[in-house]
Amino acid sequence: MKKVLLIKYGEIALRKGNRSIFEKKLASTIQNLINDSNIKTTREQGRLLVENINGDIDADAVIEKIRRIFGIAAICISYKLDDAALSNLQKAALMTLTEDKTTFKIETKRSDKRYPMQSQEISAAIGEYILNQRSNITVDVHNPQVIVWIEIRNYAYVYTDIIKCESGLPYGSTGKGLLLLSGGIDSPVAGYLMARRGMEIIPIYFHSPPYTSERAKDKVIDLMECLCRFIGPSPLYVVPFTETQLYIYENMQSEKMTLFLKRAMFHIASIIAEKEKAHCLITGDSIGQVASQTAHSIAAVDSASNFAVLRPLAAMDKQQIINTAKQIGTYEISILPYEDCCTIFVPKHPEHKPNAKAVASLEAKNIALPKLFSKAAEQIEPVQCPSTN
Repeated sequence: MKKVLLIKYGEIALRKGNRSIFEKKLASTIQNLINDSNIKTTREQGRLLVENINGDIDADAVIEKIRRIFGIAAICISYKLDDAALSNLQKAALMTLTEDKTTFKIETKRSDKRYPMQSQEISAAIGEYILNQRSNITVDVHNPQVIVWIEIRNYAYVYTDIIKCESGLPYGSTGKGLLLLSGGIDSPVAGYLMARRGMEIIPIYFHSPPYTSERAKDKVIDLMECLCRFIGPSPLYVVPFTETQLYIYENMQSEKMTLFLKRAMFHIASIIAEKEKAHCLITGDSIGQVASQTAHSIAAVDSASNFAVLRPLAAMDKQQIINTAKQIGTYEISILPYEDCCTIFVPKHPEHKPNAKAVASLEAKNIALPKLFSKAAEQIEPVQCPSTN
């Protein structure tokens, strides 16, 4: 008997023909982050098993490394039994109950149907054994202080401690998306949510010096470092946007300024996405939040992209977005008072219901724009963002 980590992966269990692909991807991610040749991650029946080949695992140290991995629903600090005889299960279950616990419940899952006892029979036999060994403890099936979990798979596992994790799908298992990352509250949350759905994200930030300061760029780098806690080290691509932005400001209709700026970003992002072999763009738009995020405005902007545009915040209200930002640690950074390139050039009276075809037609008349888009995409600056604790 030794201490191991039993990994529950939730949604992956619902996959059918390609379930093994997701299991292998998750196991590989766990193994790479642990980065210890003595610790092995293997596929168990309906679970993943993380164990030290030389003995008990240092649970706290390993959990700290892997608890933010997308795809892990829960981590169970468990005893692994090579021999699943009832007497061994009983002794292991008793070991998990500290003296301060006075009520308990046994829950058994028998995935190995060859085991000679039914789940309820196993639970009853273990519960009876504990009651005989401890005079100060009783069974409470409705509101116990502790639940002792018994899982009989290829091996037997006994545990009480369950650490809830991020769940979702393994990072990079569902494609690649280019994230338009600003210094605001919304776009970091959008990136987090799409990464949680298994999408590898490539973040780009549009920087417009001297209209935006280096502090504004540093703020976005800090936001990206927060995201890297979940996805691992990743570069942030800083796009020089001043020349394009000034041209639009001087040559385009002021009430449509935000639309033209967003279309310019989509044009440039599409060029970068093609080079990076991405499958879509990702933005932090929430329907109706501001003038540029009405259905009419979104329609007027989307035609500038050669890729599908995913908007994971589309149906969320601001408070929901803020709650998620606080949960992932980006909110306090996002509210720092450093303006991004959009807020400085916002028109006083933006158009709320633009005509998509008219906007595209007006843009097409400015033959200088495509060269500006290509130039900006070619001059991107990669900034490596390490993960933070």
